[in-house]
Amino acid sequence: MNSVVDATWLAEHLGDEDLVVGDVRGPNAHTRGHIPGSRPLVLGSPPPAADEETARTLAQEIALRLRRHGITGRERLVLVDRGDGVGAMPALQMAELAGHPNVAVLLGGMAGWQGELEEGTVELEPVREADLEPNPRALPTRQELLERLGDESLTILDVRTPDEYTGRRGSACDPRQGHIPGARLLELGELFDGPGLPASPDRVRELVGLPEGAEIVAYCHSGSRSALAALALRAAGYDARNYPGSWHEWSRHDELPMER
Repeated sequence: MNSVVDATWLAEHLGDEDLVVGDVRGPNAHTRGHIPGSRPLVLGSPPPAADEETARTLAQEIALRLRRHGITGRERLVLVDRGDGVGAMPALQMAELAGHPNVAVLLGGMAGWQGELEEGTVELEPVREADLEPNPRALPTRQELLERLGDESLTILDVRTPDEYTGRRGSACDPRQGHIPGARLLELGELFDGPGLPASPDRVRELVGLPEGAEIVAYCHSGSRSALAALALRAAGYDARNYPGSWHEWSRHDELPMER
């Protein structure tokens, strides 16, 4: 299973025994109407700053949360939000951090689902054991990016505005303005045709200018835009990750280099 699926694929596979649909909109929204068989799944969002030790501790906490929802790591897990990707992509990053090897986002979320809906609460069945081992790679840290600034196998993609990238205009809460050395600029809006709807894979690959499968870490100001960028990049076949600390964290560490 790819890291993104569409409603047609989900409708065809909804009855598969090894498929679990996790609704990340929250328990109340799930109760009001949800995809049949789905279960509410609240995983939170990646922290704005983390090192590998912190990431491992968080991974264990998320693994426990997955087990409480009956998730073992042996299933195919599809995450569903309202449709803009804002809820599903952070949840996907958390599930991957916990070590789930087969997670995907439903493109278009509930807004794109044309099938039947069910109402009411769902009884969760916790599991004691799971195949979940912490995967710190899912959470890029400032230490990793610093160590790999000269690594030609990694592309760092800045998806902010040109003014933010050049340091002409940024958030007042950031002590320094500019960008991570060597980062390429590609505004988030270029990667999408609409809310939660990435541009075609061909168009995204044309914009990025890298072969399918290339490793990319995206960042923005606080990790929200770059989480969405990771969605579009993955839909185009890239090995894409989101750096949640983004410029909000990087700018606070004077020992980290920057460019303007």
